[in-house]
Amino acid sequence: MPTTETDEPTPVTRLERRGAVALITLNRPRALNAVTAEVSAALGAALEEFAADPALRVAVLTGAGRAFCAGMDLKEAAAGRDVMDPLHPEWGFAGLVRHPVGKPLIAAVNGPALGGGAEIVLACDLVVADENATFGMPEVHHGLYPAAGGVLRLQHRVPRNIAREIALTGTPVDAATAARWGLFNKVAPAGKSVDVALELAEQVAAGAPLALDAIKRLMSWGEAEAEAAAWVENDRVFQDILASDDAHEGPRAFAEKRTPRWTGR
Repeated sequence: MPTTETDEPTPVTRLERRGAVALITLNRPRALNAVTAEVSAALGAALEEFAADPALRVAVLTGAGRAFCAGMDLKEAAAGRDVMDPLHPEWGFAGLVRHPVGKPLIAAVNGPALGGGAEIVLACDLVVADENATFGMPEVHHGLYPAAGGVLRLQHRVPRNIAREIALTGTPVDAATAARWGLFNKVAPAGKSVDVALELAEQVAAGAPLALDAIKRLMSWGEAEAEAAAWVENDRVFQDILASDDAHEGPRAFAEKRTPRWTGR
């Protein structure tokens, strides 16, 4: 049944089993899979289901329609509604970016991955992208900054100055450029990122489960240790930004389809 508010099909995420691989799909195509509280709750629950099922070893995450994920639903933000899962705020944006999952996650970036969508990509272990996919962090144009792991993780995935350019300008990069920097593992022909990601997932799933768990846990350990203090400061700064006039003006301007009027307050 469609929802009254969005007239979109439910559920907002889907989990399909492909042998040992879970295919998880963000399913708000008319909204470019923008994240709401409902999406955060549903994706977080799908990840829990994946993690708890011993028959599933790898998950591929993609988006329905022409986008991977356009990030936070700015119309929800403009209306003053939170986009976090109210029951599990500790899982972070989209129920994913701070959600500890012990099994490998592969992003199949089938189109634009922008804002929080780019941060979802950064939270995954491997990335396959369509050749026409884009990756960008436009938050600076909406009175915000990439607070769902973007400023913490991007500089460890690409050269520091490249990371700063992406975050400071908000200009998206194409798939070939992202792959050249090592941000994407593979670039697939248009429309084939899911197929290629599923092939990669099968290769990963062929490994021994305990070994896969150990590899992810130990490779993530150093990152988690380094990020712990940074997340505390990130959360403090983000609360200050959210309280600013500019943070309210950015989503309003987006919803009203006009140029924002920044005040620096």
